[in-house]
Amino acid sequence: MNNIRTVGIGATLAAVLLIATTGCAVTRGQESVGAYVDDAAITTAVKARFVDNKDVDASNMHVETLNGTVMLSGFAKNATERTTAESLTRKVNGVKSVKNEIAVRP
Repeated sequence: MNNIRTVGIGATLAAVLLIATTGCAVTRGQESVGAYVDDAAITTAVKARFVDNKDVDASNMHVETLNGTVMLSGFAKNATERTTAESLTRKVNGVKSVKNEIAVRP
């Protein structure tokens, strides 16, 4: 009887955790877990392009993606770096639009 109760409690706990983890995407305003995964892949791809490009200082750039829209923020040394970051972002598969909020340091 005790084992049955333990198994029941474990199953209930597992169900609660499953519901809680699948709900994460909904709290971000996305439609599905798949959309969250796609956005994470886009963000990772954009950051990788920044790291691979010698004209962009990836450590000063922030990338956030929501439903295929990428928002860039942070600081650039000059307008060319800002434009290059946006151009690299637009070339990533899955990017629907780019909001470039990167500020050029005076």
